[in-house]
Amino acid sequence: VQLVESGGGLVQAGGSLRLSCAASGRIFSINSMDWYRQVPGKQRELVAAITSGGSTNYADSVKGRFTISRDNAKNTVYLQMNSLKPEDTAVYYCKAAANARQTMGIMSGVYWGQGTQVTVSS
Repeated sequence: VQLVESGGGLVQAGGSLRLSCAASGRIFSINSMDWYRQVPGKQRELVAAITSGGSTNYADSVKGRFTISRDNAKNTVYLQMNSLKPEDTAVYYCKAAANARQTMGIMSGVYWGQGTQVTVSS
């Protein structure tokens, strides 16, 4: 299973960005899909998560500003980020808990994307 993020970039404070993460490969099913972020010298932190049924969870720091959604038919998760702040600057990573078709059958695993840089200028 491969995850490819897109949509990062440079934006002024107060602006918006929309991140996308598309999963591909021998996917049988995808359970949760999450967005994490990381700044140099700090641990990667959960930003938002969404289950296959659409239940969502957000970090307190982004509640009311970010919205996670997913298109199960496209195996894609989105992160709409509004009212961006300089402290949102980070590399954003997509994570998926997925079941993949392997030679020996269906195997569960956790997969990460390569990350996309989001920079918010003040």
